[in-house]
Amino acid sequence: MDTKKFLALLEEVLAPDTRRLKAATATLRADFYPLPESLTFLLQLIFSDRSSALRQLAASQARSLVPRHWKTLPSDHKTQYRQRLLQGTLQEEEQIVRHAAGRAITSIAKIDLENGDWPDAVDVLLRAAGSPDSRQREVGTYLLFTSLESIGESWSQRFHDMLQIFSRTIRDPENADVRINTMLALSRLAIVLDTDQDEDSLKILQSAIPQMVAVLKQAIDEGDEDHATQSFEVFQTLLNCDSSILNRHFGDLVQFMTTLAAEKSLDEDARTQALSFLMQCVRYRKLKMQGLKVGEQLTLKCLEIATELGDDDTDEDDVTTARSALFLLDEMATSLPPNQVVVPLLHALGPYVTSPDPDRRQAGIAALGMCVEGAPDFINTQIGEIFPLLLRLLDDPEAKVRRGALNGVMRIAEELPESLGKEHKKLMPALIKHMDVAMKNLSGPDDKQNMDIIKASTSCVDCLVEGLSITDIKQYLPELMTRMTRLFGHPDLKLKAAAIAAAGAIAGSAKDGFLPYFEQTMSSLSEYVQIKDSPEELDLRAQTCDNMGQIAMAVGPKAFQRYVQPLMQATDEGMHLDHPKLKETSYLFWASMAKVYQADFKPFLEGVLKALFESLETEESDLEVDLGDEAEDLAGKEITIGGKKIKVASLSENDIIAANDIEDLDDEAAAAGSDDSWDDMDVVTAVAQEKEIAVEVLGDILSHTTQDYLPYLEKTVEAVVPLLEHSYEGVQKAAISTLFRGYSAVWDLQPEAVKKFTPGLPLKSKPIPQLEKFGEIIMTGTVAIWQEEEDRATVTEINQSLAASLKATGPALIASPTHLKPVTEILLALITKEHPCQKDFGDDEDLGALEGTSEYDWLTIDTALDAVIGLSIALGPTFAELWKIYQKPIMKYASSSDAIERSTAVGVTAECIKNMKSEITPSTSVLLKLLLHRMSDEDNEAKSNAAYAMGLLQEHSQNTQEVLKNFPAILNKLEPLLHTDEARCKDNAAGCVSRMILAHGSNMPVAQVLPALIDILPLKGDFEENEPVYRMIVQLYSESDQTIIPLTPRILPIIAEVMASRPDEKQIDEDTREKLIQLVKFIAGKNPGEVRKYEGLAALV
Repeated sequence: MDTKKFLALLEEVLAPDTRRLKAATATLRADFYPLPESLTFLLQLIFSDRSSALRQLAASQARSLVPRHWKTLPSDHKTQYRQRLLQGTLQEEEQIVRHAAGRAITSIAKIDLENGDWPDAVDVLLRAAGSPDSRQREVGTYLLFTSLESIGESWSQRFHDMLQIFSRTIRDPENADVRINTMLALSRLAIVLDTDQDEDSLKILQSAIPQMVAVLKQAIDEGDEDHATQSFEVFQTLLNCDSSILNRHFGDLVQFMTTLAAEKSLDEDARTQALSFLMQCVRYRKLKMQGLKVGEQLTLKCLEIATELGDDDTDEDDVTTARSALFLLDEMATSLPPNQVVVPLLHALGPYVTSPDPDRRQAGIAALGMCVEGAPDFINTQIGEIFPLLLRLLDDPEAKVRRGALNGVMRIAEELPESLGKEHKKLMPALIKHMDVAMKNLSGPDDKQNMDIIKASTSCVDCLVEGLSITDIKQYLPELMTRMTRLFGHPDLKLKAAAIAAAGAIAGSAKDGFLPYFEQTMSSLSEYVQIKDSPEELDLRAQTCDNMGQIAMAVGPKAFQRYVQPLMQATDEGMHLDHPKLKETSYLFWASMAKVYQADFKPFLEGVLKALFESLETEESDLEVDLGDEAEDLAGKEITIGGKKIKVASLSENDIIAANDIEDLDDEAAAAGSDDSWDDMDVVTAVAQEKEIAVEVLGDILSHTTQDYLPYLEKTVEAVVPLLEHSYEGVQKAAISTLFRGYSAVWDLQPEAVKKFTPGLPLKSKPIPQLEKFGEIIMTGTVAIWQEEEDRATVTEINQSLAASLKATGPALIASPTHLKPVTEILLALITKEHPCQKDFGDDEDLGALEGTSEYDWLTIDTALDAVIGLSIALGPTFAELWKIYQKPIMKYASSSDAIERSTAVGVTAECIKNMKSEITPSTSVLLKLLLHRMSDEDNEAKSNAAYAMGLLQEHSQNTQEVLKNFPAILNKLEPLLHTDEARCKDNAAGCVSRMILAHGSNMPVAQVLPALIDILPLKGDFEENEPVYRMIVQLYSESDQTIIPLTPRILPIIAEVMASRPDEKQIDEDTREKLIQLVKFIAGKNPGEVRKYEGLAALV
């Protein structure tokens, strides 16, 4: 081997010239690295008299070549190189060379240990780590760290010895690097420590935690940013280890990090990292955090830190302490119960939003906005108190407070559009005013303040209009569309995009009321579906295509017809412009077209499905990820970026060497390599996100073009089922939804006799064979992931999809015992909070019964309860056997201190009674006691649901003695509900009274209750209760009841109003309508004059 040329090429790699670097790298890879001599030369070069940069490069390249060539070296040479490397590293003065050489030693040790060639490696490193010499301790601890990182499990028998050394080096009085290396080594040991089998090591590791905190504190106090960052990373790592490691000191650690975050005198980087740690605690140890009851303390600290937002003119991607505190609030609102976060926030909010200090006013509204997504249901209950604050802050004299208020309105409207929409008469004029003032004062493209207010106002309109009825939005259309049209032509592309999104939302709310603005809007936007000269233009094109789909669904197929062909061509072109967002919006536009045109979408079906299938078949593992020095460790593994799981492609030997070819060069080259690495990762993320949209769109198209879609169904199943186990939960959820929606859509194509299922098992009629096979595939794949899935959102999607399908298609999906049993067990686990997705990461600690549940966690339970309702619908009376399993946990929720839990549980009980019919009889006594208690609940929703359930129990239970015994108490509870307008109380009370008369009329004081019931008719909210009400009225007439005959003049106008209701209102079903027609004819035969007073009724006679 030409060593002079080899050395010259290495020096070329270090030259600040990309062209020379690439040429040298290519030659090294082709002519030198395949030779075993290249490794020995590099090992000799590490401790030569050359520059430290060259020696560092030699060490890093040697590390990469060890897996290829070390085994080929003679044994005596290996011994010499080991000794020389160790001795040289211990004596090396340059830290960057020491660390690079240490990595090379670890690479050698990994191979030697596998072959039994270096039995005393651990002892050598332990002696170095315990040496009286400071530098030797530094090298020894660093080598132990890198070894544990690479081959930790292989040394598990020596963990106790290592920990004995670490318990001393963590307190090293001379060398901060020794302390930091020890921290790093302890974190790597913690990752692989078997805490169940090695309790002694666990105790030593636990006892080291306070000293590790002291190391972090010292680094912060001394302003040592690098060591502080490494220390924070160690604690982040420990959060992902077995929970027993941190549990003993977890509360103290949380308090320490909270103190750091709140200390304004500290460096911002330290404070943001402390907040980041707390965020991870909330995310991965939420049950532990809930048990510590630190939510209120953290909430108030975050609120105070948010006062540091200032003008917040920094780049939106910059991490600041105030922004980090707001993100922590968001995470807490999502993960912890409202009584630990949102309640204390609202209690503390008043002094902030009324403060003379604009920074405090801004902090208050910013904090409120961040909590809405995590706890929308609770915020909704407080909207009456919150809205006046919003209005006042929208009119604040300080621009930054007004901007904050606009962001708050946008966040609330995004989550609670209907609730905020009720205040449109006050809110919409305020938003338009803000838009007008900012547009008038806009001085140019650099006027960030006014640009931000225009964007924020427009985005508020975008969210708010979704909560407006067609009638409500109509009055604002001229004002809104005049301003949106003006913004369509604004030179700022982001402003254009915001206006286009708002126009799509306005159209969606206005429906055909948008038609007067349709042609002008399409004309204004048409140029943007063709632009493609920059990434920013492609972003705008994507936004435009997406919202044109929304407009199409608003105005309907006829009006949109002439735009279909050119837009389908434009979206097809967009597929080939190498812009992920544009591909996704092309898919979404196709879904909109399928929804609008349904069977008429058939001409496009083949081409559209071809593109979607190609997206699903993209091999993500083919996309290489260059991670520099860490590529070897991560290759083939999953990592998480931005909340997305990413599969890092496995690397070949050449790839590993290539990944290291330019590492540790000058800062610019290294930074450039790093940026490229993350760009590559973004590509992998984009592919997964594209698949998510593609799968969702397949479901939309299948659901709306089902008959024409059938030839592609088998290929769809083949493409989608494997995605049930995709590493990215977004793809998983989309696959689950699409499969279940597809099953329900195909079910509806069956003959009416099969489609209208009979509840219960065994099946009375089987679905067609193809559908039966489809269902078997879905259930097998779903149950397999459902049992052990740790992602709550994925589990929630399964719950929702299964519930919807059981309600629509009956028991066919669960006809097999191999499916019914696990479905029953999984739902029970979810309801009792014993499912893996409801546990803290790696935590087996019994925290006992924690008070309260976050809304995000409750959604998982709520959807599981909905699936229980689905089971009861599918199984009918035979569900009674499963009710024995579910009754106790459901009744526990019905007695919860949380109003939502009580009302939900009572509602679920009602639906199960309805579907079990007389099989509910054995539970009569216990349910009567529960429902009577809940009919006096402080929560109107719980009271209303209890009245509904009580009526169903009266109707179906055959335990007449127990029912009649409680009649006086029931009537006493019903009387105030007949006068309660909230939460459909009147309607459900009316239904309950009607069912009691139907079931036990002779025992009811009909003469007293019937006039009171007639007083509240017609029902205004819960039209489902019209069925028992009018069935009862018809029955009383058929029995010639003497109470109802004199009430006929009051009853007829009620019937006339109900019969005149629009079909889409669904006030009465067809069976009830027919019964009422017969009743009107009956009354007309007795009293024709009364009927003729009502034109609609007279026409029926």
